[in-house]
Amino acid sequence: MELTIDIADGHQRLALFGAADRNLRVIRDLLGVQVSARDGRIKLVGARTAVARAVEVIERLQDTLQTKPHLAISDIHDAIADSSDAAKTAAQDPNRIEVYARGKDVQPRTEGQQAYIDAVRTHDMVFCSGPAGTGKTYLAVAMAVASLKAQKTRRIMLVRPAVEAGEKLGFLPGDLQAKVNPYLRPLLDALADMMDFEQLKRFMVNDMIEVAPLAYMRGRTLNEAVVILDEAQNTTPSQMLMFLTRLGNDSKMIITGDVSQIDLEAGQRSGMVDAMHKLRGIKGIATIELTKRDIVRHHLVQRIVEVYARTDKPAPPESRETGESGR
Repeated sequence: MELTIDIADGHQRLALFGAADRNLRVIRDLLGVQVSARDGRIKLVGARTAVARAVEVIERLQDTLQTKPHLAISDIHDAIADSSDAAKTAAQDPNRIEVYARGKDVQPRTEGQQAYIDAVRTHDMVFCSGPAGTGKTYLAVAMAVASLKAQKTRRIMLVRPAVEAGEKLGFLPGDLQAKVNPYLRPLLDALADMMDFEQLKRFMVNDMIEVAPLAYMRGRTLNEAVVILDEAQNTTPSQMLMFLTRLGNDSKMIITGDVSQIDLEAGQRSGMVDAMHKLRGIKGIATIELTKRDIVRHHLVQRIVEVYARTDKPAPPESRETGESGR
């Protein structure tokens, strides 16, 4: 396979390449890939696994240059050894999801989450519904990041409908990014937990990662991508149909949401509920329903979900008044 990496201009690029591209030649010889540098770009050509390791080594060396001005040959050998150890660990533990952040251990923690991860690995389209705290979004983002790191996909697309959760926010000042940022923040938070800021910024500038509101999906075809639709319970059936038909070649779609927390206007049917009903049983599409047993946040979250599941009645006026006066 062939892959090109953009390297930021400045001193770090010179230090990364080394005198007369010495460091790149060491990577070439030790990993068995063709490496060439031109105009601030590194071009890698070779077997998929070798190229993936070379990318990881280069990223580790860039991290090293954040704390020291130059690279020694030992730094390159250490980075290659670390990449080998990571590959061995992943092979020994097939449930582990390999992300960019060092020492970050992402893996399913419940039977439901394991079924979810298995479904994503074996299906091109997965619907996952479940209450808050079950890891629906986090695991979806982790699987997308792991796929990008392993060079199984070229890009990640993260999408959310811009629907307010039961309150009217009114006019929001600023440009488009400022207006949609509150809706997309949870997806960015998950990404930031799996790679450092500079790497995330680099991927977004190069369109390897895109975060966008659902309305901007119309007319697009998404090839060689992992596409995640979060908060999908707040789509209408027509919006869901529009989104699902964006699926391109060599792509996966993961649709997540909590069907007990629908914030659509009264009388509107959830597109997620509609799609899960209509598409159930179609080959290539999996439906996973997580429950309160799969909640992995603070132990109080599980108790809160259980209480709200038992009753949807509002608290009596006396209780609300007592709660306010006790603040």
